[in-house]
Amino acid sequence: MKYSYFPGCSLEKNAASYDVSTRAVASRLGMQFTEIEDWNCCGATEYVSLNLTAAYSLIARNLAQATKNTGLDQVVAPCSACYLNLRKADKVLGQDARLADRVGKALAAGGLSYKPGSLHIRHLLDVLYQDIGLDALGAAVTKPLTGLRIAPYYGCMIVRPSFHNGGEDPEYPISLDKILKALGAEVVDYPMKAHCCGGHMTQISEATGFEMIRRLIKGADDYQTDVIATICPMCQLNLDGFQGAMNRHFSTNYHIPVLYFTQLIGLAMGMAPKAVGIGDEIVSAAKALTKIGTAVEPEPAGPARRKKDDKSLPMPSRGGGVA
Repeated sequence: MKYSYFPGCSLEKNAASYDVSTRAVASRLGMQFTEIEDWNCCGATEYVSLNLTAAYSLIARNLAQATKNTGLDQVVAPCSACYLNLRKADKVLGQDARLADRVGKALAAGGLSYKPGSLHIRHLLDVLYQDIGLDALGAAVTKPLTGLRIAPYYGCMIVRPSFHNGGEDPEYPISLDKILKALGAEVVDYPMKAHCCGGHMTQISEATGFEMIRRLIKGADDYQTDVIATICPMCQLNLDGFQGAMNRHFSTNYHIPVLYFTQLIGLAMGMAPKAVGIGDEIVSAAKALTKIGTAVEPEPAGPARRKKDDKSLPMPSRGGGVA
């Protein structure tokens, strides 16, 4: 099975463990990824509210690059924001002729073109669930996640009914639940599985952002969850990276590790924790993974504090604070 692969910016930095585990699992399952040549940022979630033509041109450039360079008609995006943007652009440009004309001219200036509908854009979760299937995933398990209580967390982007092509209930999706069960895990019936993590709200209103994170973490803790499994870099960053700051804000003491579902698949396939990026998370998964007999080597301390003149957005450190 061959696919064009769009990693997106997050998988090259804070979500590198998602990329590492995705490639490792895909290779083991016989999937062939061809990374889109010279891809660019999808624009995340804000750009479309600032300049519609520029935003869709930015996204469409990746679609044009995919049709030009890979010769494949299916694009896989592990990042939920990237998936939503790519799929939304493909759909909107097919419906809005005026916008499509402006975007077409922008692409032409760079020697590119894209015909809406040329590509089938899919999230990695959908590909593993539909194309690989539960039977094949189960057959690849050599070290079942027996006894590990996992809360499946989809986030709000992938389940949006206007754009998602997986055919799931937007309020109560189940594909990730089924995959985790195929790995041998004890899957928690997590009512908040499709709720929003807050996105960039921690940078706009800390109190609001922390409350959105608290609800999700508390909801998982109420069900004695060992690990939250996510499919989205933004969700992982918020629930893992800001869990410590949220605890301080509310004087709580939650300690629930948040791992990518591909990391858990890799572990169930018998891969070493380091091989799937385990240890890069801020809230350590080491204690939880002892339940399946997996030992995780301790990681060194995180990067040094930011310089005073650093204008970048504050990011969480391994200690749970904001660097």
